[in-house]
Amino acid sequence: MPKIIHYRNKCIGCGVCYEQQPALWRMSKKDGKATLLRSINKKGIFQLTVPGDVMEPSKAIAKACPVNIIKLV
Repeated sequence: MPKIIHYRNKCIGCGVCYEQQPALWRMSKKDGKATLLRSINKKGIFQLTVPGDVMEPSKAIAKACPVNIIKLV
């Protein structure tokens, strides 16, 4: 299954991911950065395995991220 990879420590908190896909993202009230919901943290890199139908909207989010910290594998 495909994965979404999020390098959270480099996040600038623009909110584009949350605006486009609120079912997978939220903005932290603590530090203002995006959080990939239900993801696994591996040394500051967050990973979430998703079904294939979620990949198209996620591709748009990865492309829209101004700091390119969302990857799809």
